[in-house]
Amino acid sequence: MSHWLIAGASRGIGLELARQLASRGERVTASVRSEAGRAALDAALAPAGRKGRVLVFDTRDEARIRAAAGAVAEPIDALIANAGAYGPQRQSALDMDFDGVLDLFNVNTLGPLRVVQAFLPLIRRGENPRVVMMSSVLGSMALEGTFNVGYRASKAALNKITQCLADDLRPEGIAVVAMHPGWVRTDMGGPDATLSVEESVAGIIRVAESLTLSGTRRYVDFRGNEIDW
Repeated sequence: MSHWLIAGASRGIGLELARQLASRGERVTASVRSEAGRAALDAALAPAGRKGRVLVFDTRDEARIRAAAGAVAEPIDALIANAGAYGPQRQSALDMDFDGVLDLFNVNTLGPLRVVQAFLPLIRRGENPRVVMMSSVLGSMALEGTFNVGYRASKAALNKITQCLADDLRPEGIAVVAMHPGWVRTDMGGPDATLSVEESVAGIIRVAESLTLSGTRRYVDFRGNEIDW
């Protein structure tokens, strides 16, 4: 039995991650941004009984994250930094909502790093410790296209942070990857997406479980396929 931390689990991929892991008996700690998201997460963790724990913090708020981390005593074997947002409507290179995109970077790029730093003492004590930074194929510098520039840039920046984290934590035996969950039918992905949330999450868990230090510093999709940085 492993201890998983899911950051950003009030809906969509994060909620399904908590549900699938809890249903098979893993120890799950999961976060929501506010008390409003607690009910859905509590229901998803119910099969785990006392193995499930809900934390409340916004990934913009370093103090709240560190306070939440201080309330957890058990080593963490796998952290999935899933919390994220799609950003404002105006985010093209020709028409940018700068304040909105600045907040998007705060959530998508710096938020995951705040979570990793706060929970790092517990990750260091984990068995085969792993960190999955939830990115997107849209963050690939090799991918063409100009829509949603703010979102793309926030994920490209997260990918660079992932590389640096992987290099810094490799000597400690902690593996770190960036992962694309696929185009998933969630509030963010929309109804026309090609994947169900159940299929995407099952793949994310398989890849995260198989991750070892030999596979650190990679950019992969939910099937484990490499993506060009």
